[in-house]
Amino acid sequence: MKLSNQGFTKIALLTAVMMFWGFSCDIVKIDDRADPNNSELQSILDNPTRADISTLAVGTEAGLRTELRIYHINMGMIGREMYRFLSAEPRNTGDLLGKGNAQLDAGSYYITRTWASFYRVIRNANITIQASTTLNDNGVYSDQELNSVLGFAKTMKAYQYLMAITQTNENGIREQLETDIFNAGELLNTAESYQLIADLLDEAATNLTNAGTIFPFNLSSGFNGLNTPATFREFNRALRARVEVYRPQPDWNAVLTSYLPESFIDETTDLRFGSYHLFSTATNDLLNQVFADPQAGSGDSWVAHNSWVADSETGDLRVDEKVQLRDEPAALDDLTSDYGLFVYQTQTAPMPIIRNAELLLIRAEALAQRNNAGDLDAAENDLNVIRNAAGLGNFSRGAGGQAEVIDEMLNQRRYELFFEGHRWVDMRRYDRLGELPIDRPDDNVWVSFPIPENENISQ
Repeated sequence: MKLSNQGFTKIALLTAVMMFWGFSCDIVKIDDRADPNNSELQSILDNPTRADISTLAVGTEAGLRTELRIYHINMGMIGREMYRFLSAEPRNTGDLLGKGNAQLDAGSYYITRTWASFYRVIRNANITIQASTTLNDNGVYSDQELNSVLGFAKTMKAYQYLMAITQTNENGIREQLETDIFNAGELLNTAESYQLIADLLDEAATNLTNAGTIFPFNLSSGFNGLNTPATFREFNRALRARVEVYRPQPDWNAVLTSYLPESFIDETTDLRFGSYHLFSTATNDLLNQVFADPQAGSGDSWVAHNSWVADSETGDLRVDEKVQLRDEPAALDDLTSDYGLFVYQTQTAPMPIIRNAELLLIRAEALAQRNNAGDLDAAENDLNVIRNAAGLGNFSRGAGGQAEVIDEMLNQRRYELFFEGHRWVDMRRYDRLGELPIDRPDDNVWVSFPIPENENISQ
């Protein structure tokens, strides 16, 4: 699957706009103080142009990538998929692994920086919504064009809220008010957070249904095949299926009869097909932040947890594709690994947002959970598409029935979606965090990250 970077070299144009996104200590709220850039922001809101919307859209997509390194270290280490042995950063093997008396710090980079990144994109999407609505009011945008922009911006907002709640879990998230980019709404609990995300995606899907045939801006080729309002709606529905699976009380029937059928799921298509974050060596662009030499020395080693290889089935092609046996084991802080992490094998390797393999696994899960007549057989069929692509023979349940199929689904998610940000969430939502391997006797597996301390929740 060839992916090229289209449009991200325009990121330099966003520098002025990004000054409005809240690069202050207070991430969601901005103090009432003089801001020399506010006049320019107000001009964009009051007198936007088509070019402004294009710039904002490019910036929104590009901004999705800002702190992916920290996010994936967080998710991968707590989920015991991998370790980053960085001698200069003891919080990786301390705080994130619950070493001894260590706690997750609400003021530490591992939550404040990811949270800030998510909310900058959300705020940028809200600016896009306000500006495009003004263009429509002024007769510059048709109703179809407005709907296409609203569908894009709301989908991106929902995706960033979803990234935030996967970290904070029962601590919830804040809603960034669409019509007030400088103030936040109330803190939402877990169920309310997922409802906000689901509602945004559903609103966006309606907007995209009422849009024209093209966007009035260019998406990168990370969305090849999903870059028109109609096909981007398939991406939206794919995210909606993920959200439903992740929420506290999933509607399995809706996953099977509504969200997945309207997505790009296809058991006959490449499992890699989907939407991707792109990276390049172009000026002002980003390199893949989680690429690392699998043989790197002890100063900064990215390694797979040994259990991922030890627990794999003989002949699983994904093992050699995603890790590499090291010439020498890597070790730090009483932890060790024999395998270098090699999921992303170049500095410009694309990183999936959501892809066909995940959708097939979601369908298998929903079928297993719904468990109507024939559902377990259908779930096995989807699991076998994944297994066969990995060089493995068919799975066939025994006396374990539904429970056995769910175990196999989680196992295939573990190997197919390795280091894509799912393992910790999967084990948490099935109340199986206690099954994750503990390498030091006093380590802990966290259930959630705290809300950043500068959210001032008590006020």
